[in-house]
Amino acid sequence: MKKLILIMFLTAFTGLAAYAEPEKLFDVSNEAKLEYNRGVDFYKTGVYDRSMASFRRAIELDPNYIDAYYNLGSILEYLKQDEAALAVFKQIIVRKPDDYDSVYKAANLSAKLGYTDNAKSYLSLIPPESSAYSRAQKLASDMNTDLQTLKATQALPEKNETPKFEQTNGIYNDIPSPTGITVDNNGNVYVACFSDNMIYKITPDGKRIIYVKDSRINGPIAMVSDSAGNIYVSNYNANNVVKISPTGNISVQIANIEKPYGINISSGMLFISSQGSNSVLRYKL
Repeated sequence: MKKLILIMFLTAFTGLAAYAEPEKLFDVSNEAKLEYNRGVDFYKTGVYDRSMASFRRAIELDPNYIDAYYNLGSILEYLKQDEAALAVFKQIIVRKPDDYDSVYKAANLSAKLGYTDNAKSYLSLIPPESSAYSRAQKLASDMNTDLQTLKATQALPEKNETPKFEQTNGIYNDIPSPTGITVDNNGNVYVACFSDNMIYKITPDGKRIIYVKDSRINGPIAMVSDSAGNIYVSNYNANNVVKISPTGNISVQIANIEKPYGINISSGMLFISSQGSNSVLRYKL
């Protein structure tokens, strides 16, 4: 459960205590939970630096630990380190796009920092049934607009709205044991790291984040993405192919493949080469 340790913020951030327990998308390691609890204890004694250090350590141990991100971001927000707080809440949104409390916080921080267009984009994502909706409507009103207008505006197609990489030669350094690579419809590049059992995400503006680090990623070799934004990964050491949804859910798509290697999608079919059986499998998606 998300521990709302920031009780003293209630006068500044209305509705915080009412925030509900989020859906659990990932299992959290015991070591990460231990660091998280240390962060809570340090917060209670007012030792914010050590509290944030513990939350950061919990995130290092488990890069999908949403609650650790949330409390770290909230402390940074309270300390008026708005740029750093915004970066943390963006990490939550990447991993759990329907965490609308974090989406609202990203909108509010963007507005405070003068990133008006970004603030409006975040607000347009918040649905009426969300507990953050009334706060989002208030923020929109403060920006001389409303959520209905923002949603309609964001829905309008724009030319060249997909961000593009700079059209010059370049290099991304310090990626451990890179193997497979794929690109989604928004121009994000995903790189599999074989030895670290993780997948990096590189955004069109060159920012690099850990997209997935999970026990179900074991020896990733090749990757391919479909039109819906799902990513398929051949797990060489686990003898399977896993599917990663746009929200970060991981599931085994095909099991019992001997040393899967190359992978491709064509006409609704997934093709996987199996080094262990000297064959190529065909799987209907």
